Amino acid sequence: MTTSSSERGVSLGMPELPAPAYPDDVRARLETDAREVIARYPDSRSALLPLLHLVQAEEGHVTRTGMQFCADVLGLTTAEVTAVATFYTMYRRKPSGDYQVGVCTNTLCAVMGGDAIFEELQEHLGVGNGETTGDGKVTLEHIECNAACDFAPVVMVNWEFFDNQTPDSAKSLVDDLRAGRPVTPTRGARMCTFKETARVLAGFPDEREGAVESGGSAGPASLVGLKLAKGETSSARVVHPRGEAARTGAPHEPSPTEHLSSHDAPQDTSASDPAHPAGPTAEEGE
Repeated sequence: MTTSSSERGVSLGMPELPAPAYPDDVRARLETDAREVIARYPDSRSALLPLLHLVQAEEGHVTRTGMQFCADVLGLTTAEVTAVATFYTMYRRKPSGDYQVGVCTNTLCAVMGGDAIFEELQEHLGVGNGETTGDGKVTLEHIECNAACDFAPVVMVNWEFFDNQTPDSAKSLVDDLRAGRPVTPTRGARMCTFKETARVLAGFPDEREGAVESGGSAGPASLVGLKLAKGETSSARVVHPRGEAARTGAPHEPSPTEHLSSHDAPQDTSASDPAHPAGPTAEEGE
């Protein structure tokens, strides 16, 4: 097993070599952008998160050069910058693809097919979790809940939603990304590269068509919950297994005496129903 000179230096306790500098024109451009970001905050060090996105937009990941730049313009140590850059998962520490394809494998997405999607994409792309295809186009990773459970299973590409996916639709998606074919998210603006996304996250205007007006919306399940929370009535709903058609075209309408599922309407409790107060506990009755 061989080791590099830098690895030998670390093992011997030698100081790490300084990070290579940005070319003068790149640094001048980044400094202009950085001043704009820093001016938004009363304390300059509060600008560290967006500045890490800014340097990530330059090279596609947060390099030692990028962290040194952040430290220089904010008057921080590289240790302070590194501590933040290594804590948050949205900052990449190594070169990655133009498209970060994340498959939600949290509980609901997993049972709805997220695990199967992730496994088939690994085989289809020939990569493991956190790895990038040889053409540099796609980095595959499993991700945690992105608050879109009523659209499960969800795949995200550079933080844009692709809802109600299947293994076949997910494979078609990554094939289109690698081939450079147009891809349209289920919600939100047109697709852009990870570097472009990072610049938007740094706080610069998102100039993509439809970036603002297209937005997104909650799914039917969440909207039903919202109606119930507002005290609006809602018919009981029979949920059929995925892919199985409903037995009848009309929704089930409960009779006035029919007991609704707890999933369909809030039920009175002893605390909310004065007509049926809870009795004393055994200890209180003694």
